[in-house]
Amino acid sequence: MTADNIRTKKLPVVADLAIAVVALVLAGAIVFGTGIGNWVLALVLGLVFYLAGLNIVSGRIEGRRAARNRMWRAAIYVACLLAIIPLASVAWTLISKGSSRLDGNFFNSSMNNIGARDPNGGAYHAIIGTLEQVGIATILAVPLGVLGAIYIVEYGRGKLTATIRFFVDVMTGVPSIVVGLFVLSFWVLIVSKWFNNGVPRFSGFAAALALTVLMLPTIVRSTEEMLRLVPGPLREGSYALGVPKWKTITRIVLPTALPGIVTGVMLSIARAAGETAPVLLVAGGADAINFDAFSGNQSSLALYVYQQAGNASKYAPARAWTAALTLVAIVLILTIAAKLLARRNRLSR
Repeated sequence: MTADNIRTKKLPVVADLAIAVVALVLAGAIVFGTGIGNWVLALVLGLVFYLAGLNIVSGRIEGRRAARNRMWRAAIYVACLLAIIPLASVAWTLISKGSSRLDGNFFNSSMNNIGARDPNGGAYHAIIGTLEQVGIATILAVPLGVLGAIYIVEYGRGKLTATIRFFVDVMTGVPSIVVGLFVLSFWVLIVSKWFNNGVPRFSGFAAALALTVLMLPTIVRSTEEMLRLVPGPLREGSYALGVPKWKTITRIVLPTALPGIVTGVMLSIARAAGETAPVLLVAGGADAINFDAFSGNQSSLALYVYQQAGNASKYAPARAWTAALTLVAIVLILTIAAKLLARRNRLSR
């Protein structure tokens, strides 16, 4: 046996590229020649022709097993590319259209006393509202969600745990507008009267309560799955050393699962920051700056984007795109900061 005898034939890279070019040309000729579609259909049909041609040519040169392996590997690459294209398109659209109003006026002023013909006006009031509402919702939802997941995984047994998990799953699919209506009917129309001389009051805190309800199921389910991934021997070793269960959970289990828990929390924060219906129903929206989340109408970036997108002013679309870019940037910054803080847990120090 020599090196030459055990070598197998491989499909050259040039042949792979040639198959891709022929597949795209053939798909383009069929689609545009018959007029049955546009470049999207041509691209999809070209990918199908490419995978089929790759399987045939590779089977002739490398064998059936290697051909299947090469075809599925190419299919995985194509699927990854198709998943990245929409994300890149959204990012490029946000940056290209949202950069037109990235100026000091946009971040230092509100929409108070701004008319349809006024090119100025910013989202300072909406940024303040988003940070306060999402911040309060995070303070309320994270401890409740994490403690609920700890109970389900570490303490819960029997029908009660199954019932809690069932209602958490149900809450995951509840529309945001239903949550907004619930907070409106309970907090705004009933509870807020007690603190405002019998008059219902819109507030950013009411919006934070609605966002808390929306965040809870995501935090509970993601934390539960992360806690279940913690190896059992870690708990058993801690118990064998005489460490109490509560200290095992706080010192061993939670630090080990922390990166995954942070990911779930950031997903819930991203969802809460992009909600419009609850803020519109229970916070009312406002064009002026309101730092008091417990009194008076308050806006948010998601609501600001919705309002500006439907505004008849020719200056409104630019404000909407810049506000959308700002919202994405805030979520991205918070996610990066949370990931850096959770990068090293206590067990790895």
